[in-house]
Amino acid sequence: MKEDKKPKKKKKAGDVLLTVVLIAAICIFCYAAYNLYHIYTEYKKGSDEYNAIAQMAVTERDPDQDAQEQEPAGPEGPTLKAPMDIDFDSLRSINTDVIGWIYVEALDGVSYPVVRGTDNDQYLHMTYEKNYNFAGTIFIDYENKADFSDCNTLVYGHNMKNGSMFGQLKNFSKDDSAYNKSKYFWIFTPEKNYRYEIISAYTTAVNSDTYTLFKGPGQEFVDYMNKIVSYSDIKTTPGELGVEDKIVTLSTCTGNESTRYVVQGKRVDTLDVVKKDRQQ
Repeated sequence: MKEDKKPKKKKKAGDVLLTVVLIAAICIFCYAAYNLYHIYTEYKKGSDEYNAIAQMAVTERDPDQDAQEQEPAGPEGPTLKAPMDIDFDSLRSINTDVIGWIYVEALDGVSYPVVRGTDNDQYLHMTYEKNYNFAGTIFIDYENKADFSDCNTLVYGHNMKNGSMFGQLKNFSKDDSAYNKSKYFWIFTPEKNYRYEIISAYTTAVNSDTYTLFKGPGQEFVDYMNKIVSYSDIKTTPGELGVEDKIVTLSTCTGNESTRYVVQGKRVDTLDVVKKDRQQ
């Protein structure tokens, strides 16, 4: 007796297409997952490195200790003290390109070493310890003097999605809360500590006059300062602007290749660095 043989079903074109689409979707998912993991590990490596550097080089002032050591207030109020001490000897042992340290009072975690490279590409994707990472390093324009003595010193940093580097700068334009919390940022150097008052925060074209470097003080520079104040998204209180002023421009990307976001500050205080024996 012969067994009945059922005819095999032929795969329909729709089934084949569905299988191909499913395989493609799995491949895309795996690729996206790999990219997300890679981005996460890059962020973590960068954050871990800078956290370790800060732990090594930064000593924050104890407000209670400051209160005990507070000198009698003069006619202009209590004596201003820098909010932290920076160990530049330790920083130089890692990277001799270091020229300062930036600290923005209103933004949590914006506290980083600042370097000056041989051009404006060197530290775009190289960390302070000279490891490849898209977080890069905070750096000044290579055409600026390393001691922040220029009329306008340009400081660049990446707008990282996790808020690191200059990723929080844009908070100054979201509303007035960041500016009202503190309108100051600091640049610490081996010889001097400089406090800057924010006078403007706004989005500008990548090739705008914001990035002007001046050969020296003059009326052109005064006109420039008044112009940038008028650009600001928030109302600031810059006071009188003069030829002797020094400006620092903090610049970061916006996600649009044709624009940048900037926060600009005028130097209002200069403090001598008190040398301390960190082994004590």
